[in-house]
Amino acid sequence: MARTDQGRRERRKAATRQALADAALRLFQEHGYDGVTVTQIADEADVSIATLFKHVPDGKQALIFDDGAERREAILAAVRERPAGRTALQALHGYLAERGPFARDLPPDLQRRRDLVMGTLELRRYQRLLWLRAEGPLAELLAEEAGRAEPAPADRALARYVLEVPELAGEAPDPCAALQEIFEHLESGWSTPVRGA
Repeated sequence: MARTDQGRRERRKAATRQALADAALRLFQEHGYDGVTVTQIADEADVSIATLFKHVPDGKQALIFDDGAERREAILAAVRERPAGRTALQALHGYLAERGPFARDLPPDLQRRRDLVMGTLELRRYQRLLWLRAEGPLAELLAEEAGRAEPAPADRALARYVLEVPELAGEAPDPCAALQEIFEHLESGWSTPVRGA
């Protein structure tokens, strides 16, 4: 009986979280991110402010995102499950090329959501934090791929840099070209000009 109650409780929590996310997205798209308060979102979802913050303690910027766990697991899976003959960097490049500002031919609802995020500084900042939550696990996986028991500073640096790419390349006039250029440099080694040459 306890399992049934727990399952029901989890379903109710998920439904409330989804109602809040749907309400927030709808209001943000109608009035702009800055034109919407948490009170309006709670009212639109028919919940109290206390309930809103219970489900989303990070505030309104977190309402249209998951907690980052899905993102982290997907990026790790892209490396772990890559086809033979592909490097970890190639797998990461492929993964990012299908997301956010780099994705092409998105359905209209996802395109509007992406445009909202990319056009709202606070949402972009929060999205960046979600990407960076994957830094430790990605560094560990890169170390494991290289046969090291613990991540070296280079593993941590590469993980951090790859996870910063969506923000860096996403702001470029041509995000896809910027993504391509960054990964070409990463894959070939970053060379810099010699002074005085």
